[in-house]
Amino acid sequence: MNLFSTFEPSTMIFSLNWTSSLLMILFIPPMYWLIPSRISMMWILMNSILHKEFKVLIKSPMFKGSTIFFTSLFAFIMLNNFLGLFPYIFTSSSHLSFGLTLSFPLWMAFMIFGWWKNTTHMFAHLTPQNAPTVLLPFLVIIETISSIIRPGTLAIRLTANMIAGHLLVTLMGNSGSSLSTSLLMILIFSQILLLILESAVSIIQSYVFSILSTLYSSEVV
Repeated sequence: MNLFSTFEPSTMIFSLNWTSSLLMILFIPPMYWLIPSRISMMWILMNSILHKEFKVLIKSPMFKGSTIFFTSLFAFIMLNNFLGLFPYIFTSSSHLSFGLTLSFPLWMAFMIFGWWKNTTHMFAHLTPQNAPTVLLPFLVIIETISSIIRPGTLAIRLTANMIAGHLLVTLMGNSGSSLSTSLLMILIFSQILLLILESAVSIIQSYVFSILSTLYSSEVV
């Protein structure tokens, strides 16, 4: 046993660890049967705010409906992040396989569409405006590398931020048995504050993932 064993999925063939990503399906349907409810109104308000944010970034009028897709992506990641904060629930979003499964197909679809439909526009992205002629070969290489590593940076950012908070919670929790009563109360209060922070991180990271995906999609049109 080591500190990172918490994040290791079971090697069993019929492992139930990854089913945590599907638990949200059990929570969402009741809101559609209990209308109007606070949950449904909050959900609609969140979707309308995200729609306005994504609509500004998506410049082409042809892709206005794609805000629904990026809003769903935000909700999916956010709910997975929140589920990982509950005890004994596998944190699927703390694994690179989760982030890469979302980011790599999106990036590949953007690249295929961009180079197929807007080849000149994609070439123009590799050479920034008003750049010195001498630096153009190096800028093309840098822009190409930055474009290739985009799915990896999206996945690593999500994974690292989710692992960091969970590790801190685990480290603080393991030290509770050796503390006195007064220090234990301080530890519990600190854990509550840390869980509140992790809840905010869960929302922020899902927003960052979806907003960067929207920005990448706007560059290919």
